[in-house]
Amino acid sequence: MLKNLFSLDGRIALVTGGSRGIGKMIAAGLLAQGAARVYITARKAGPCEETAKQLTAEYGGECIALPIDISTMAGIDRLAAEIKQREPKLDILVNNAGAAWGADFDEFPESGWDKVMNLNVKTPFFLTKALAAPLRAAASAERPAKVINIASIDGIFVNPLETYSYAASKSGLIHLTRRMAAKLIHDHIVVTAIAPGPFKSDMNKAARDHEDEVAKRVPAGRIGTDEDMAGTAIFLASRAGDYVVGNTIAVDGGIVYANPGIPGAGWDS
Repeated sequence: MLKNLFSLDGRIALVTGGSRGIGKMIAAGLLAQGAARVYITARKAGPCEETAKQLTAEYGGECIALPIDISTMAGIDRLAAEIKQREPKLDILVNNAGAAWGADFDEFPESGWDKVMNLNVKTPFFLTKALAAPLRAAASAERPAKVINIASIDGIFVNPLETYSYAASKSGLIHLTRRMAAKLIHDHIVVTAIAPGPFKSDMNKAARDHEDEVAKRVPAGRIGTDEDMAGTAIFLASRAGDYVVGNTIAVDGGIVYANPGIPGAGWDS
């Protein structure tokens, strides 16, 4: 039974926001473990198609670009329709697409609140709902379907940066993960979440552009690698993670749980 514990052989996956950063790391990891097809989305067609081409050439499976803006219900419905047209079953859904906004408390705009809340909380819920049929079709007691929400350690502890809607959205997504898990496990759909710490990405410019400085504030002494993120996603997506239901795994080098200082002090995401 321990053989091929982390294999994703033949599985079909969708990774939103998969053209770069954490989404690209996860898409690569799924393909590396044998996924047959991994669909990736992004707002910009060029980078999405380029990443799909690159990952297809590098791994055995096929990476397929679906450049769609899923920040609106129309975009969510369009993406769900594309997947349903192409695939009768969907084994893995990774809700990774997200946005951030920072501004002083007294100046924080409604637009910065709504944009972040819609993409970070509303989209994962309604996209999962829209894809419930192919997820249920893929799911069984022996091989559950998987939904993995990408949260953030900013949803677990207080980051000193004034990213109010981002922190609230990620905390909300962590609790939404628990609530969705309690409902969907009865359909053999396992819902979990990953809360990343510092990884190189366009959203985390500090880790991308000032790696050495950020690493000093991480108990593990470094920022996250592609393998760190891919490995956690592979665990949750594979048979190895079938019994992990509703949990959020912090992948952060110990910032949240191994930091001897005051939570959040001096941290810069």
